[in-house]
Amino acid sequence: MVQYLEIVLNLPLNQTFTYSFIPPEKEDEELKPETGKRAEVRFGNRRMTGFITSVSDEIPASCPVGAEKIRPVTKIIDKKPLFTPELFETARWISSYYLCSIGEAVFAMIPSGGKRETNAPGFSFATDLSEKTTAELSEEQRRAVSEITSETKNRYHYLYGPTGTGKTEVFLQAAEKVMAEGKGVIYLVPEIGLTPQVVKAVTARFGNTAAVLHSALTPSQKLSEWRKIMEKKARIVIGARSAVFAPVPDLGLIIIDEEHDASYKSGDTPRYHARQAAMHRCATLGISLVMGSATPSVEAYHLMQQGKITRHTLTKRLAGGAMPEIKCIDLSKTKNSGSISDELAEEVRKTVGNKKQAILFLNRRGFTHFFRCNSCGFEMVCKNCSVPLTYHKNENRLRCHYCGWSTEPPASCPQCSSLDIGYSGFGTEYIETETHAKFPNARIVRIDRDSLTKKGELQEKIDAFRNGEYDIMLGTQMVAKGLNFPNLQLVGVILADTGLHLPDFRAAERTFALITQVAGRAGRYFPDGKVIVQSYNPLREPVRFACENNINAFYSYELQQRKILGFPPFSRLVRLVFRSSFQNQAEANADQAAEILSKFLSEKAEVIGPAECPLLKIAGNYRYQILLRGNNIALLQKAAAHLLYDYSHPQSVYIECDVDPVSLL
Repeated sequence: MVQYLEIVLNLPLNQTFTYSFIPPEKEDEELKPETGKRAEVRFGNRRMTGFITSVSDEIPASCPVGAEKIRPVTKIIDKKPLFTPELFETARWISSYYLCSIGEAVFAMIPSGGKRETNAPGFSFATDLSEKTTAELSEEQRRAVSEITSETKNRYHYLYGPTGTGKTEVFLQAAEKVMAEGKGVIYLVPEIGLTPQVVKAVTARFGNTAAVLHSALTPSQKLSEWRKIMEKKARIVIGARSAVFAPVPDLGLIIIDEEHDASYKSGDTPRYHARQAAMHRCATLGISLVMGSATPSVEAYHLMQQGKITRHTLTKRLAGGAMPEIKCIDLSKTKNSGSISDELAEEVRKTVGNKKQAILFLNRRGFTHFFRCNSCGFEMVCKNCSVPLTYHKNENRLRCHYCGWSTEPPASCPQCSSLDIGYSGFGTEYIETETHAKFPNARIVRIDRDSLTKKGELQEKIDAFRNGEYDIMLGTQMVAKGLNFPNLQLVGVILADTGLHLPDFRAAERTFALITQVAGRAGRYFPDGKVIVQSYNPLREPVRFACENNINAFYSYELQQRKILGFPPFSRLVRLVFRSSFQNQAEANADQAAEILSKFLSEKAEVIGPAECPLLKIAGNYRYQILLRGNNIALLQKAAAHLLYDYSHPQSVYIECDVDPVSLL
């Protein structure tokens, strides 16, 4: 008896495809077609893997061809289904909300690269840690755990408090209570590599019932972890963004640590946000979602103010530390030799002399920021991207941090041949050279993407710093998140203004969060922690309020600005980017799209643009963008879908659609 299978493929085509399956004479129960299993099929001349979404004895009504033209599947791959009906419903929601094909949504959720399963080192953390200690909770923490795990009308919770106030312990004890009821937990962290302490805490507490999904696993290992989760061998799953889709049976709680972090938003199709996906799953299943951060996203803060998310505030640093003293140095009023001011240098000397540790933070890699001619003002820009090249002294090359293209530094200006050339700005490599010169006896380690060359090196360097093998750590935002050093007394922010001048409405929010987060590393275990922030704009609100540790004042100011300018959370956005290696085609298509969208939306919403993206060219592609802005997200999605699905455009132009974008660069 012939069966007909509806199969989704990883293609930007918003449909399923019908294939036939003829059971073999010697029927194998394990390899019969079922919803959620993978099948290998021929698509055109290609051999592809797809997921079965339905099985029937009759040709589906949606199939456009007769029985004689339906191809048979090559083979059924899995013995057991890989996803559940609930996950498939989530994929349908991702597809409709973020305007991508159902196949793209399914393949973003499920580790499908590996045909075979292997023994994944997913529980490798558990073997290192034997202690299973549960900390004594403060009154604030106890109340938070109780309210998060109780049956309340509002199932969205937010754990809000400065760094060091014990948010992780609340998450772990809430997870313990949920797991004691026989339910599973998903625990999201921004990036696995940057939050090793959270991973260690979870795996120490829950041992072999914890699975870790991270990018270092091969597709086959991920598949093996996925099976363990489905078979209830792992009851708590810790992972980055995509772990929000883990197939946890009887899911009872989702935790999002450092909710404000931009890495929860996918940069590729489908451009989903893990927070939105978690909210959808929790609403569908009727379970609780708990988020946490010392610096909530402006949207989450606004929802807390409105009472749509229940806030639980922690105020006390539990390890005996106090909030550090923060001092701001105005660089425009001080004469300094180099990028480290005399006052910061003196504090570093004192700290190292007292056998304590210091972190110097700068959110910029490389030796100096960019090459500039002092005669004609010429700047060296990447040939593939419209961004300045960054000088790397160790390799004596100018390098692009977007596409990786590099070139040797010129001996004279390529435009006017002047020899009066130089470099402006500074990066972590430059700071490293200066630090070695100013503190010759200090042991110094640098942590950024350029200095990490081999697997496991990040963890090695962090452990070495924690164990006191170094006095000073230099780093980019890698050192700002989730790290906890008992002997750290001083944090120096070399230049707080780095991200302030970006043409993005979230620039102030990011600057404030970064200063607050990196400052929170200091003095977690003793009362005399210090933070020194260097800035050319010390009176700008994000810098001033971060230095005053006045979190509520910053959010009040920022919400007021967003309301005046009509940006989220007071409006919704859909961003459309038109990219092509031919600039005139990208521009013409954006112009044409703006006309179509303006007619479709008329007065109901605003079409902003088209305009060049702030970074016009990346990796050889020219980019133009249109923003759709309004209060009704469904209307904006409908307009974008109308453009994407009802109009043809040259194949040389690719249209990116980003619903609720977090970056406009």
